[in-house]
Amino acid sequence: MSVGVFSTPRPLPDRRIPAVAGALVVALALPVFVAAGWGIDAWGLGAGLWVASQLVGALLARAGIGAPKLSGSGVVAFGMMTRGIAVMVAAIAIASYDSTLALGGALLYAAAYTVELALSLTAYYSGGAQR
Repeated sequence: MSVGVFSTPRPLPDRRIPAVAGALVVALALPVFVAAGWGIDAWGLGAGLWVASQLVGALLARAGIGAPKLSGSGVVAFGMMTRGIAVMVAAIAIASYDSTLALGGALLYAAAYTVELALSLTAYYSGGAQR
């Protein structure tokens, strides 16, 4: 029975490089927001959502992926899903007040998250099999 690319267990890669790349996207977006006249408040919203999401992710990472008991992994999985839902609810709530503010913030968050996710997946699948 052959083991496929997606079913091969691998060790978790370091999460710092993807997080730093996402933070770099947030930092580089500030001059773009200023030049486009989108407003610092939209950038601040996106940056704030990004930082809050990273803090929650850091707390969840300490909850126990790889712990001897499976409960830690369940907490992390539920927390990661809730983290995305909370960001979406915040953006929708702000959109009911100011749609352009929410759009700019959501676009910035989405760009930073996309870069982080792409680098995380690349690091995971380029790593060797777990022994």
